[in-house]
Amino acid sequence: TEEKTLRSITLRRIITTLTNKNEELQNFLETVDNTLTGLQEESCKVMSDLEAELGQLSSTLEEKGAELRGIIKEEKCRKEAELQKQLSDGKFALLSCEELLEFANQTLTITSEEEFLKVGWEEEIKSLKKHCEIIWKVTMAPAFRLTTRPVVSENMSQFTADFSAERVVLQRLHFLPVPKAPEINISRCIVHDNNITVTWRPASEVDGEGGPTEHYELEYRKTNRDSSLRAAGDACWEKICDITETQVTISGESYANSVNFRVRAKNKTAAGEFSESVTIETRAYNFGFDASTAHAELKVQGDTVTWEPQGVKGHDLRLRGKESKSRSATPSPNKVAGSRAGRDRFAGESYTVLGDQEMIGGCYYWELCPLADWKSFSVGVAYRASLGRFDQLGKSTGSWCLHASQWLQSSNIPFDFQCCTL
Repeated sequence: TEEKTLRSITLRRIITTLTNKNEELQNFLETVDNTLTGLQEESCKVMSDLEAELGQLSSTLEEKGAELRGIIKEEKCRKEAELQKQLSDGKFALLSCEELLEFANQTLTITSEEEFLKVGWEEEIKSLKKHCEIIWKVTMAPAFRLTTRPVVSENMSQFTADFSAERVVLQRLHFLPVPKAPEINISRCIVHDNNITVTWRPASEVDGEGGPTEHYELEYRKTNRDSSLRAAGDACWEKICDITETQVTISGESYANSVNFRVRAKNKTAAGEFSESVTIETRAYNFGFDASTAHAELKVQGDTVTWEPQGVKGHDLRLRGKESKSRSATPSPNKVAGSRAGRDRFAGESYTVLGDQEMIGGCYYWELCPLADWKSFSVGVAYRASLGRFDQLGKSTGSWCLHASQWLQSSNIPFDFQCCTL
């Protein structure tokens, strides 16, 4: 028998080990499958981003080339027009000069001195006028006013583009360095009430290295275990993106006993690896209601409490006593003595129900979620065993409470009550 028991224990251990190993392998396969899917998606995204960058670079070069070509063509046309005009003016001046030379050869022939002296004064005056006319035509001719130097040069060197520096930069073009994983600074993380502030240090501050960082991405999940591996049924990671600072505050949520955090840096296109996952204890204090302590007119269902009044009959102890005497002495199987005693914990107008756990030390807060048609409720604390059957919460020396009311002469007061602390 002992040997059989030993074998049974050994087999149970082996089965437990195999079960844990099977779960671990399933988690590993799931992780590898998710990594493979993420790798394929990330490679497609990186390829698409690279094509987009190359397309933008090519488009920029085409635009710059078209701009430079337009400038060169415009300057060429301007210089050609000026030179054509100067060439036309020169040809016209040359033709005018040849005509003047021919005219001068025909009219400026002077004979001998004897013949000149024989000419009368009238002919001399005519000859002098003719000479003056020739001088005026020659001096006013285009050949005398035209410059003999081209107005523009053939030099176009001022438009020469040198892309040697850019060529070197393109040859050295490489992928952006992926940012290294930051490091979460546990000592500077703060847990306060319903808020958790997570602080981290960039990789450049940790080891002096790391690529350029534009923003951070933080992921967190609620857990009751310190393990960073996600088992089946655990909460999935929730994300906070586009964080520009090295800290972030998460608020407005009720947490489990602990929360896992991890953060990674991102540059223009790529994201680095996540930091080591850290667990921050939220010291949550969760409790429910002890239905056995509830007033007879309070209906407790989970975290919901509803007032269901029974009228004057429920408050008159004498009537309740007579009613109990008229009943059979044999208790109902559904109502044992313990539960009956618990239901009598509060009576009269002390509509109270206690929590199922005691609070010992520390700071606490309560979260109440009233339903749409709530009328009145109170929430507070009391010293242990300080409330009598007829004591109302907050109206005794051993209790304190906050009360809210919007009474509208209705018989039901439903509200949802939760209590926890950080």
